[in-house]
Amino acid sequence: MLKFNIIRGLMLAALMAVPCFADEVAVLKNGFTIEHQWREVVGDVTRLYTSADGSNFIDVPTDDIEHFEAAPDAPVPVVAMSPAGSRPSGSAKLSSASGFPGRPKTDLSQVVNEASGRYRLDPDLVNSVIQAESAFNARAVSPKGARGLMQLMPGTASQLGVPNAFDPQANVEGGTRYLRELLERYNFDLVKALAAYNAGPQRVERFGGVPPYRETRAYVAKIVRDFNKKKAAQEKAASAKNSARAKSVGTKKSSAPAKASVNSVAQAKTSGASE
Repeated sequence: MLKFNIIRGLMLAALMAVPCFADEVAVLKNGFTIEHQWREVVGDVTRLYTSADGSNFIDVPTDDIEHFEAAPDAPVPVVAMSPAGSRPSGSAKLSSASGFPGRPKTDLSQVVNEASGRYRLDPDLVNSVIQAESAFNARAVSPKGARGLMQLMPGTASQLGVPNAFDPQANVEGGTRYLRELLERYNFDLVKALAAYNAGPQRVERFGGVPPYRETRAYVAKIVRDFNKKKAAQEKAASAKNSARAKSVGTKKSSAPAKASVNSVAQAKTSGASE
């Protein structure tokens, strides 16, 4: 029996490590939902890919995910349960009858995309800020009193017209607007804008750049690193797509190279003669 349980545990662990490629929705413990096309576990976070080619993704602490559901109109795949049997590691359409009562759900991807579009910011940047600020916890409160996803201080929230910092949509809207204002203030110097978001514009101007605070420097580095990782993934995906397209075109025009080489040689000779 012990041997069987060990083997069963290893098999289930292997199933959990395999990325899920079905369209689904991650339901977070704070009520947020994130629709994505596939996912995989990377360390202590679950990477939710919002594009099929893997160029867009959101990292969410695995412990913050309550369960996964099949996306609307998506087929219901088989569920692979964790060894403890407490949480599905695969996709499943879970309704209120499954122990998750119906409640208002907000699609974080949609909220971020809409706010980013209004203030002309890259949604990947806003997601990176959310990850660093609150780890996607809409009820997060910092020791200094900052609240919500992008951690707005009460005074800042009031200035931005956000009456309830725990309202995810209003919070992201206000935080995105504030980030845009900071970027404009510092001539779109992202490092200074992020430093001001964390430590305040007064300190950035006092020190002429990133304040010499370990927290602020680590904060800026974390966001820049995460944002660059997303951009690198997009560039890699675009490069692979272009290479595949070029290869496909080359295959269709297999007779073209010989003709082209002759023309190239003739052109080279003509060019050489003219010199």
